[in-house]
Amino acid sequence: MNVDLFDFDLPADRIALRPASPRDAARMLVVDGEAMRDRLVGDLPGELRAGDLLVFNDTRVIPAQLEGRRGDAAIGATLHKREGPRRWRAFVRNARRLRDGDSIDFGAGVCAIASDRGEDGSFALDFAGDEPVETLLERCGRMPLPPYIASKRPTDARDADDYQTMFADQPGAVAAPTAALHFTPELMAALNKAGIGYTTLTLHVGAGTFLPVKANDTVDHKMHAEWGRIDAAAAERINATREAGGRVIAVGTTSLRLIESACDANGRVQPFEGDTAIFITPGTRIRGIDGLMTNFHLPRSTLFMLVSALMGLDVMQKAYAQAIETGYRFYSYGDASLLLPSKE
Repeated sequence: MNVDLFDFDLPADRIALRPASPRDAARMLVVDGEAMRDRLVGDLPGELRAGDLLVFNDTRVIPAQLEGRRGDAAIGATLHKREGPRRWRAFVRNARRLRDGDSIDFGAGVCAIASDRGEDGSFALDFAGDEPVETLLERCGRMPLPPYIASKRPTDARDADDYQTMFADQPGAVAAPTAALHFTPELMAALNKAGIGYTTLTLHVGAGTFLPVKANDTVDHKMHAEWGRIDAAAAERINATREAGGRVIAVGTTSLRLIESACDANGRVQPFEGDTAIFITPGTRIRGIDGLMTNFHLPRSTLFMLVSALMGLDVMQKAYAQAIETGYRFYSYGDASLLLPSKE
């Protein structure tokens, strides 16, 4: 499909720079088939049914934004995918000043050797020493806010909490699964009281999620790979929910992508561990979920293509137009949508 079909104009003042407080006070546009209604995230228990299951991503964002020096040259690095115990693939700023074998000093006693430059300009970084890389990053790294926020204000102490979900448990992401940022213990208690369950999976979100689609046609776009895991208990919980007549609601596009990666031809989710580079566009059959809670995404992005695959491009174009017209806040710290596709 022509990528221009997924373009839209977004006023700059619609990009949220801070989350709602409390988190579940964010607005939520419910798109139910073709019908739309304005709600708050705190209204979610009333929009779902007893027996439904929410699926959260329990990845934890690491401080993956690094600033260092190679001699006199300032080098910036954004880690985006782990390749080994001490090796991370990183997008590099000022990469023209870096060569294979160069050592980068990130301060606080943290150094890494750059090698294996990729076609996308990224480098592999091998961290020196014996301390766990996670310990090193806590010393020298900062929270990797998305570029559309970081370009408008500096990262600060609030972001260490704001950009982490209440489910964050498995370190490895360099971007938050942002739909789950809206959840609070109070909302989870209300969902439990309403008979709505939850389970978790892990997908370590990479910085590639923010890369623009440069191809003119979706068939020419190469999707980035991310590592994920669905254990046997979570897979069984998902399958049992649907067999009992409940709906599986993915919280975030990361949860949806991993469930679809683990689905067999009959729509049953199998245990999964490994990389996925699944690219979901209109025409892709979505088999493993019955709904999606997600934030509002960038124009021409793979995530807007994904929600258009779930709901239909015309429906999502109308939903986004309504969201823009009525003042919804967009992107990682913005408002939410609950997408419930019509059953054919």
